Parts: sequence; C-alpha cells; structure tokens
Amino acid sequence: MAPIVSKLGIIGAGVSGLAAAKQLAHHNPIVLEASDSIGGVWRHCSYSSTKLQSHRRDYEFSDFPWPDRDNADFPSHLEILDYLNSYAQRFDVLKFVRFNSKVVEVRFVGDREAVDFSVNPVEYEGLSPRGGQPVWEVSVQSNDSEAIQWYAFEFIVVCIGKYGDTPKLPEFPQNKGPEVFQGQTLHALDYCKLDKDAASDLLKDKKVVVVGYKKSAIDLALECAEANQGPEGKPCTMVVRTLHWTVPHYWRHAVSKFIESYILWKLPLEKYGLKPDHPFEEDYASCQMAIMPENFFSEADKGKILFKRSESKWWFCKDGIEFDDNTKIKADVVVFATGYDGKKKVKSILPEPFRSLLEYPSGIIPLYRGTIHPLIPNMAFVGYLESVSNLHTSELRSIWLARLLDNKFKLPSVEEMLEQTRKELEISKKTTRFYKRHCISTFSINHSDEICEEMGWTSWRKNTWLAEAFSPYGSQDYLKKQ
Repeated sequence: MAPIVSKLGIIGAGVSGLAAAKQLAHHNPIVLEASDSIGGVWRHCSYSSTKLQSHRRDYEFSDFPWPDRDNADFPSHLEILDYLNSYAQRFDVLKFVRFNSKVVEVRFVGDREAVDFSVNPVEYEGLSPRGGQPVWEVSVQSNDSEAIQWYAFEFIVVCIGKYGDTPKLPEFPQNKGPEVFQGQTLHALDYCKLDKDAASDLLKDKKVVVVGYKKSAIDLALECAEANQGPEGKPCTMVVRTLHWTVPHYWRHAVSKFIESYILWKLPLEKYGLKPDHPFEEDYASCQMAIMPENFFSEADKGKILFKRSESKWWFCKDGIEFDDNTKIKADVVVFATGYDGKKKVKSILPEPFRSLLEYPSGIIPLYRGTIHPLIPNMAFVGYLESVSNLHTSELRSIWLARLLDNKFKLPSVEEMLEQTRKELEISKKTTRFYKRHCISTFSINHSDEICEEMGWTSWRKNTWLAEAFSPYGSQDYLKKQ
C-alpha cells in the first residue's frame, strides 16, 4: 500500500493536538488520533468526579472564551470536553482528524548527514508551500483492522502528552507482587475506563487501598469514600510515600510567604500527618500541588479515608499488603494511582538515534521553547512543558511553531538552543528539587515574553502600563499580535 504523503502530521488530538491543528490549519495537517474521540486525558484519564484545578477563565483558548467564563465553579471533565468539542467545531479542526489511527512506528527517511551534527547542524527552513521531501514515515494501524497504512510527512508535531497510555507501576521482589494477592489490582488508568456504575460496584463495601497522594489518588479516595457510606461501608486507605502540598478548592493561583500558614489553617494536614517537609514553593514550581476536593477531609473525619505513611518498602501478601515496619493492611482492591511514564511513551515510537537523545543527563528532554529538540530535525513536541495553565502553554507554543514553519523567524544555532535549555534547567533546580517535571510555573510570564519577542510580537500584551504592571496575565492577552 503506497504511503499517503502530506507536508504536516500531528500525532494526538488532545488539547495540544487541537491547538496545533488550529494554528497550522493553513498547512492542511493530518491529525492521527488513536481513539475514537478528541480530548486526550480529559476523555480517557478522568473519573466521574474529575474537575479542572483552576477557574475556567484560566483554562481557555485566546480566541474562544468560555460561554460562562465568570462562573466561579471549577468545570468538570465533561464540561471541558464540551468546550474542546465546541472549539474544534468552531474552527473546523475535526476535518483534519483521522480517528482510530494508532501510530505504531516512526521512521526517519531524511538526509542521514543531517543528523551528523558535526557535519551539518539542524536547520529549519520552514515548510515549503509547494511541499518538500518527506523526512518522516509513520505507520498507522486502525482499531478495526490489522492492516498498516504508512504516511510520509515533511514535518511531525508530537502531541501525545506525558499522561495516559503508559502507566508507571512500582516493582516488587519475586513472589511479593500482585500475583500473590487474592484480591484485584488495577492502575488508575484502568479505573478511568469504568463507567460510574462499574466504578461504584468495584469500590462499594470493599476494603480498598489507593497507592499514591497526588490528584488522581485524592479524587479516587473520595469516590471510594462516597461509594462506602453507611454502616456497611468500608474505609479507603491511602498509602502515602511522598507528600506534596494540597490547597483548598477555592484557592486562586498565588504564592507568598504566608501561603503555607494559610493552607495549614484551612486544611487539617498536620492532624493527619500530611504536611510535607519541603516548602510549598517547591511544589508550585514543579506543578505538583493538588486542589483538595471540598468533602475530602470531612470523609476523613468520618473515618472513611485513612492514611498510611510509608517511606520504606512494601509488598503484597495473600490478603493485602505488608510493610517493612511489620504492619499490614487487609484489602480487597488495590489501585495504583502512581502516575504515568511520559518519556517511555514518546520513546516507544521514536527510532534511533533520536530515541537516545531523550535520555539527557539532566533527566529532562531539552526542548527549546518547550517545543523543539535542537538535535531532532523536522519534529516538534507540544504539550510536554507544564505550567499553571497547560492549555495556554500549548496554544502559545503552537502559535510560535506556526510562525516558525511559515518562515516568520529563524531559530538560533543548535549550541544556542541547548544553552537556553540549560539555563532554564538551572533556574528550575534553584526553585525545586522536583525540577525533572519540566514545569515553568515560576517563570511562565518570562518564558512567554521571550517567545513573543522571538516571533516578532511585543512582550507588552496589555493596553496600558498600569495594566501591564498590576493586572494578571491571561490567555486573551495573547489573542493577536501587538
């Protein structure tokens, strides 16, 4: 079967893929989406109770405000999916999407000398209006067929994100893993696939252990507690290894020297032994703080949610899990809310030698402007940089990428780009020990300023200097060139 040839391919139709497709629509991209719908993690990695962790006006496209953007409630995942579908329909993005098209392999078919950087450093000449030579070939398998369709692209934008698809699971000694447990084990990703009734049946009147203490673990523990109301209901136990700061559900994104005192006043973290040992700013700088659901600690007060701190090893036994302090928790169900391996997901489709380039000594993929790997030709990554508002981050970088591919500006040299990524890494290291998460929340405005200036926009996005000095920035400030 002959390959389908196109200038531009986009892998993934989540938030980042939609942003990229809209900004690059004039190149008629082909968007390859493995599932049958858009939305990414909001569609495939959400519980029935999952909500956004910020107000909707902090999570909107610059040219598509929420219809009820002043609503103070945090939108549910279903509301976000409605918003994303409305955006895709408004800008006619769905015509580019090929659903049920799973990428199983990517091949480099460009000039091999181009990847010998001592001879010929990577240079971006944009996308030719007449079409250039393919650089990448992508094999795609449809969900309802074993046949493989090949595509050939001049440029690829990878938008598969860091979450979903590839669960991160703890390792256990031989004969001490889930195989010896007589109950049921699953990852949070598996739980997300259950409908509301099936999820309730899994949890109701069961002794459930949730491993983890980030957002997915907290939401799951609350759903477990709500499914076990009444005298027959069993408590849910959270196994907490690493503590991170949680904040009240009505908190607005802000950092000050008083924030820890405010959080400890509002939430009973010390009562339950959940106060982290590191400063709040470190979790803010690594995008790891979680918004606490409104009823979470009221369920803990009723004994429906219990906590087991464990900085040491634990393993499975026949009827539950054991710890090396000789304590034991009996369980019917154990759910791993232990996150995802985003780097492994990307490496699974990239060929050598490019796969090895993701294994940088720092542990962070060196992405210039959070988008371009200086040593990988004709490929961009959108959605791997985290911030307070990932949607805005992806949209602005998609705008930047579109102008790059339209030859509106040129990239610096490979050495300069790598140096820029090194400087950003040093800033992250100074603000948090969790710098490997590649989060820019503490310097996101500066990051955006530099992107604006590089692509020919002014970094002053407000109409007056007073507004520039005292008004918070939002996505609508980046609506158009100024």
